[in-house]
Amino acid sequence: MIVILKQEARQEQIEKLTAFFNKMGLKIHLSQGKHSTIMGLVGDTTRIDEDMIATLDDVEAVRRIQEPYKKANRKFHPADSVIDCGGVKLGGGMFQIIAGPCSVESEEQIIAVAKAVKEAGATLLRGGAFKPRTSPYAFQGLHGEGIRLLLEAKKATGLPIVTEIMDANHLPLFEDVDVIQVGARNMQNFELLKELGKCNKPILLKRGLANTLQELLMSAEYIMAGGNENVILCERGIRTFETATRNTLDLSCVPVLHQLTHLPVIIDPSHATGVSRLVKPMSLAAAACGADGLIIEVHNDPKHALCDGAQSLTPEEFADVAARVQAVRACIS
Repeated sequence: MIVILKQEARQEQIEKLTAFFNKMGLKIHLSQGKHSTIMGLVGDTTRIDEDMIATLDDVEAVRRIQEPYKKANRKFHPADSVIDCGGVKLGGGMFQIIAGPCSVESEEQIIAVAKAVKEAGATLLRGGAFKPRTSPYAFQGLHGEGIRLLLEAKKATGLPIVTEIMDANHLPLFEDVDVIQVGARNMQNFELLKELGKCNKPILLKRGLANTLQELLMSAEYIMAGGNENVILCERGIRTFETATRNTLDLSCVPVLHQLTHLPVIIDPSHATGVSRLVKPMSLAAAACGADGLIIEVHNDPKHALCDGAQSLTPEEFADVAARVQAVRACIS
């Protein structure tokens, strides 16, 4: 349920209502905008007399919410959320490009790529330290050493870093990581999501291979219900009957999610297509349909990459994509 207060609502009345709802065992999500204040009520609201609340002087309207996700719901929070990613703001019209290799392989590699993508316009550096792989024989990442190397690249470039977590037990290793990524395979690892809800770092949550948008939002709700509201949603393609691409990129999710939630939505064209030559057109399409950012794989030697070289751009290719994406955004703004 949400209670919409009038623009001239008094702080005294807001505090009285908050105390009243808290006494009923409800949690309050308060969103104060320029034109109105919205009180989102989370919990068992069946005992609330809507008509009685609606008659109060400072109340404009009372509405029941049917969707099972509350904190991620735009009805509770009409304004776009802006997430601070280590000093870089994402969402609410602030578009960012996250770029870097699928896997951190060496200090020389990650620093070289970091410098190249920063020069081309990337504002955050991605790199896998822990790698979930289909085959147990494939390269699994450098783990703690990979995070150390990412931090060295951050020192060299100033770029905030984004890397994936696989297990809640690894959280101490992520103390200096700016954005923690939850991969598609862990989107419904609810115990991990609960632990991430207890930290105050931004969480980049990827949509699962075969999950609906409501399921994605419910996973975001797990994190937000724990107290961490710094969630970024990421579409990385879903599994369909099509085999020409690695996955099927669902760009329609961008306007749909923007309607349903206040959380920023970014696109991963690299994992979505699995083919480097398709990354540019999909990046341009993502920018055109209103995505809040991109996360793109870039490697200085894709042919010899230890992971996902086929979908990785060279630094030169990335520079071209980044420039064209900004041109598209200039046209639609």
